[in-house]
Amino acid sequence: MLMPILQIHSEDMPAYAIVCGDPARAEKISRKLENVRELAFSREYRTFVGEYEGVQMAVVSHGVGSPGAAVCFEELIRAGVKTLIRVGTAGSYTADYPAGSVIVSTAAVRSDGLTRQLVPDGFPAVADIDVTSALVAAARETGSGTDEAVSAVTGADEGSASFTSAGAAKVGVGITVTLDAFFTGVEEIPHRKYKQAGALAAEMEIAALYIVSTLRGARAGAIVAIDGFADSDLAAEYDPHTDAVAKAVEHEINAALRALATLARQDQVTKLA
Repeated sequence: MLMPILQIHSEDMPAYAIVCGDPARAEKISRKLENVRELAFSREYRTFVGEYEGVQMAVVSHGVGSPGAAVCFEELIRAGVKTLIRVGTAGSYTADYPAGSVIVSTAAVRSDGLTRQLVPDGFPAVADIDVTSALVAAARETGSGTDEAVSAVTGADEGSASFTSAGAAKVGVGITVTLDAFFTGVEEIPHRKYKQAGALAAEMEIAALYIVSTLRGARAGAIVAIDGFADSDLAAEYDPHTDAVAKAVEHEINAALRALATLARQDQVTKLA
C-alpha cells in the first residue's frame, strides 16, 4: 500500500525506524546501515531502509515542527513500523547539560498545538519504557566506549538522572518540552517555569511522536543532542555547528541505532518464548 505523503510502500517498510528532522541527517545515518537503499524523497520526508547488526530498519526525516512530523509518524505506523526513535537536537534548560550533552526524553510537556487537537488536555505524552531503557543503556555504552555500562550516576533531581564517563558526552534522562515557536514574538515562552518544574530541555517534535505512537499502538522514544541553551539566563550566541555538538549528534545516532538493534533482538526472543 502506498503512503501518499511519504511516497513509500508498506511492503518495503521494516518494523523499526529512526526518525530525525533533517533530510541530510537521515542520509548521514543511513550511511551506517548495510544494504541501504533510498525509497523516496518527498517534500521534507526522506526515507532509507537497510540493516544494522542484522536488523532491518528505516531512517526517515520528518522536518521541523509537530504538524508535519506527525504526518510522518502516522504514515510510518500505517506502513507497518512498530518502534520509532527520534534523534534530534534541543536547547538545554540547565548548565548541567551544556552544548555537547545528550538527553534521553522520558516524557514531553505538550506545549504544542498539534497534540491538543488529538487528545484531551492533561493527557500525558510519555515514552515507551522499554525503548527508553534501551536508549539509556545504549547512550551510556556509547559514551563509555565499551559494552559494559561503567558510567557513574551523579546527583540528579527526582525524575531525572545524569551519567558521565571520562571523555564522553554527559547523558541526561528526564522530561523535555515540545514547543511550536523557535523565535520569540510579543508573547513570552515560559521557559523559566518549565525549568523550575524540572524539565531538562526544549525541542519541537517529541510530544507529537509520543502521542501519535500511543494513539496508534506503536512504541516510541527519543534522544536529543544539546546544541545550546533555551534558558535566556544561560543563552549565548546560538551556534549549533560546533565540534562539541557534532560529537553529541554522532553519540545519539550511534545510541539510537544500538537501541533499535537491541529492541529487535529482545522482540525476537519474546516471539520464540
